[in-house]
Amino acid sequence: MVDDLKGVDRIVDIEKRPHDRKSTALAEDGSSIQELSHAQKDWHYSHRWSRRLLQWGLETRGITPVAESERVDTQYSKIFFIWFSMNFNILSFSAGTLGPVIFGLGLRDSCLVILFFTLLCSALPAYLSTWGPKLGLRQMCQARYSFGYYAVAIPAIFNLCGMLGFSILNAILGGQTLSSISDGRLSWSVGIVVITIVSLLVSFCGYRVLNWYERLCWIPVLVVYLVAVGVGGKHLTNPPVAEPATAKSILAFAATTAGFTITYCALGSDFTIYYTPTVPSWKIFMYSYLGFNIPIILLQCLGAAVVLSAPFVPAWEAGYADGNVGGLIEAMLQPTGNFGKFLTVLMALSVTANIAGTFYSFCLSFQVLAPPFAAVPRYMFSILATAILIPVSIVGAHKFYDTLTNFLGLIGYWASAFGAVVLVEHLLIRRGDFTRYDLRYWDDPRRLPTGLAALGACLLSCALIVPSMDQVWFVGPIGEKTGDLGFELAFFAAGILYVPLRYLELRYRPLV
Repeated sequence: MVDDLKGVDRIVDIEKRPHDRKSTALAEDGSSIQELSHAQKDWHYSHRWSRRLLQWGLETRGITPVAESERVDTQYSKIFFIWFSMNFNILSFSAGTLGPVIFGLGLRDSCLVILFFTLLCSALPAYLSTWGPKLGLRQMCQARYSFGYYAVAIPAIFNLCGMLGFSILNAILGGQTLSSISDGRLSWSVGIVVITIVSLLVSFCGYRVLNWYERLCWIPVLVVYLVAVGVGGKHLTNPPVAEPATAKSILAFAATTAGFTITYCALGSDFTIYYTPTVPSWKIFMYSYLGFNIPIILLQCLGAAVVLSAPFVPAWEAGYADGNVGGLIEAMLQPTGNFGKFLTVLMALSVTANIAGTFYSFCLSFQVLAPPFAAVPRYMFSILATAILIPVSIVGAHKFYDTLTNFLGLIGYWASAFGAVVLVEHLLIRRGDFTRYDLRYWDDPRRLPTGLAALGACLLSCALIVPSMDQVWFVGPIGEKTGDLGFELAFFAAGILYVPLRYLELRYRPLV
């Protein structure tokens, strides 16, 4: 832990490092921000209040690339705890309940789908996490090298919507869980506000505090799950016999499971840009891959097992009324008395690890969407995300299961297409060579790709995606017969279509 703090201190020192006398004087005299370095622009160094926050250790850097000399963090295991803590919460548990509740699957089939598709779909975000140390670019900023300076706004919008969607689901679950221990005296709305404010405080501080929080916050959550299984495990030994699963229900749950994991590909390198460039990529990949799979697989399978047993345990069934997952957790902990209520509060707070990390990346995608805002300190957008999140979560609080199912089913489509384009650009067009990215032009719209090839591939792939969808609100002709194949076809169609379109684009704009 001491070494970890030293590593982070080196990063904070880089942000505090004084710039040359002339640049600093110009900033303090209020001269044009254009005369400052990129880092000073990101920090809004000309404002006294921003300089004070910088002295306190807050990270203000936004999408500005991290120079190789500034990538000094050697505590690579931190990325494991980032992904682990972001997924070791009640949302992962609730996502596992969808298999039996919504798609009518038994425990075995639910767990097999969770296992296979999580192992498969987490490989892409884990791989993209390895790019941060090599390029020093945030994930959406790196996507400019395939989607271009302006066209990247489209995936940035989808990413913003996806991150807010996950945060809304987490806030609703946290609010439900806090409310369950007060016998309704504390409303869901108040619980949502509490959860969101705690998440804002962590996200506001940036890289140093976020890593510290994510490294520790999973421990009390583990205690909660161990106690819950310890006192309620006897009810999980004989799961009810389920009807034989159909291919349609398997694929529909698979699309939902994929949407839970593959969307992290748009955040992959956001948390690894301060690592030393010499770190072996396999090490970052394995830390990330395990960080995704251990919590998601274990908790989703546990959620499926518990919800199948709930009808046979009166207290669980009462707590789970109207699909209240927080109430189900509280009911499992009831035998431990007041200690169980304390543990339920810890479970409610578990979602803050996900919301805080999501807020962190929300700031970066917003700056990619609207480049002029890159001059605004990163933490200001955490406040914006909070202002959006609270009212929307309160409005959607009583339609949780419909929201969760529809959201996860839809979000996997765009993330698959986005991941395929970025992956083909790197492995085929640039031959997997990071030196073929000219970082001098990371914000030059005249030198970066036009983005027409990337957008064209994603749009054309919709010709296969839409007919293959099987959602509550739309069922395509292919999806009606086979089940949902949308996210699989999105990945392969977008990746294949991108190749000829990109080579055509290169005839008119050289590779940078």
